[in-house]
Amino acid sequence: MPELPEVETIRRTLEKKILYRPVRGVEVLYPKVLRNCSEEQLERALLGRSFIELDRRGKYLLCSLDSGQQLVIHLRMTGRLTAVPTDAAVEKHTSFRFHLQDGLDLRLVDQRKFATVDLVDCLGGGAVKALEILGKEPLDEDFTPEYLAEQLADRRAAVKSVLLDQRRVAGLGNIYADESLHRAGIFPGKIAGKLTQEEIKRLHESIQQVIREGITHRGTTFRDYVDGEGRRGGFQDLLRVYGREGEPCTTCGEPIARIKLAGRSSFFCPRCQRD
Repeated sequence: MPELPEVETIRRTLEKKILYRPVRGVEVLYPKVLRNCSEEQLERALLGRSFIELDRRGKYLLCSLDSGQQLVIHLRMTGRLTAVPTDAAVEKHTSFRFHLQDGLDLRLVDQRKFATVDLVDCLGGGAVKALEILGKEPLDEDFTPEYLAEQLADRRAAVKSVLLDQRRVAGLGNIYADESLHRAGIFPGKIAGKLTQEEIKRLHESIQQVIREGITHRGTTFRDYVDGEGRRGGFQDLLRVYGREGEPCTTCGEPIARIKLAGRSSFFCPRCQRD
């Protein structure tokens, strides 16, 4: 699933391509991608309108129109949102095509078909409920060690599970949580409420460091993720633990191990991150 660095990279690359190009046509090839509107309602909202701003909240991409409406897109597991020439071949798992002025398409391709689109009337006070409950983001000014400590306090769940809870930290997923915990020297299964102040301080610093590096290197590509121009990310070449089971730890040489936490694989170094 694209996490904060991937969605931010998509936002930045699409911003250069699609803003202020009027929508000339709308094709929805997989209607179930639309959560709260029909194909006809989407077409009426888009035709003749232009995207004027792209924002991001957590893992959501917010595409604002000059009408005051907004598309809220979540790519889920395998969604790819790219700007391509209108005459480019249509891929098998394309969910929608928005035909923009001057021969450009905005397309969503999603093999697993989990991606979602919500149409929101911002001027009318509309909102997507999932956005309202998101926690602070790692690079927010008010994402402080104290804030992180509050989210972990008295929690009996594994620290990795708490970090993945979007109500507590918005934008983190498996990849960047594992990488952050490794840099902080914390076992992913450790009870969140038992972290010391020093561990929380290290974890806070590591989360911010990893997210910044992920953005700098344009995200992590294993299989599906590409940016808004169809390019792969580069952070996969710098991963220290995620997806590296059996390979040597870049810090100490110990083979990286994998465990299951709440049904998800977690990668860690048994020496650097002792249980």
